[in-house]
Amino acid sequence: MSYLEIKNLHVSIENKEILKGLDLTVEQGKVHAIMGPNGTGKSTLAYTLMGHPSYTVTQGEVLFKGQNILELEPDKRSRLGIFLAFQYPVAIPGVTVANFLRSAVNSRRRAENPEDKGMPIPEFRKMLKEKMGLLKMDQAFAGRYLNDGFSGGEKKRAEILQMATLKPEIAILDETDSGLDIDALRIVSEGVNALSGPDLGVLVITHYQRLLNYIKPDVVHVMMNGRIVESGGPDLALHLEEQGYDWVREKYEETAEA
Repeated sequence: MSYLEIKNLHVSIENKEILKGLDLTVEQGKVHAIMGPNGTGKSTLAYTLMGHPSYTVTQGEVLFKGQNILELEPDKRSRLGIFLAFQYPVAIPGVTVANFLRSAVNSRRRAENPEDKGMPIPEFRKMLKEKMGLLKMDQAFAGRYLNDGFSGGEKKRAEILQMATLKPEIAILDETDSGLDIDALRIVSEGVNALSGPDLGVLVITHYQRLLNYIKPDVVHVMMNGRIVESGGPDLALHLEEQGYDWVREKYEETAEA
């Protein structure tokens, strides 16, 4: 079993500290959810874990498979088995979904074996058809240009299809529910649930309980002021939906002052 272990992580952007000693462990086979108010550092955590160059790590480490991944480039983190589904996926006109995914798969294969000639086209087509069937996606989707003219729901489904194809061990979903209506949210969540299992650990970052009605978390964490300040079971998300964050703020401030 693989673990993503975050220890005392401090991160700044433009000399402003955002993460202030964050500790968290995400293991394969479990779904962890992070909730918290705007501006508390949730997306900063996601981008830092994948190596976004705008975020500066000033202290701490992130361990995965015996390595501190903070020392690795983003592509090497991906090849180790970490995946990030973006809040706002970028469109790539002229590159079809199928070609993009085949390039990603072959890049990973060549990283493991420089002599690898890449996955044969018939084998790739069969694999892609199986993954799209699992996610209940129309096969015509593969021939469209990546995210070009896609609805919000289609962009997020394309991210989940990437996840299905690359088969990561730890997947980070950065506000996957952002911009989705209820139907799209349900469809995307069903895709995540179809991929969940003992080989996949998921870190879901969200503002709202509604996503967690579909993707059932094992553990819910509350993030505030750049740290994890509260953790619990699925009931914690329901409590936050009903009561908001004021009680967490009061408890956190009392603890900080003590």
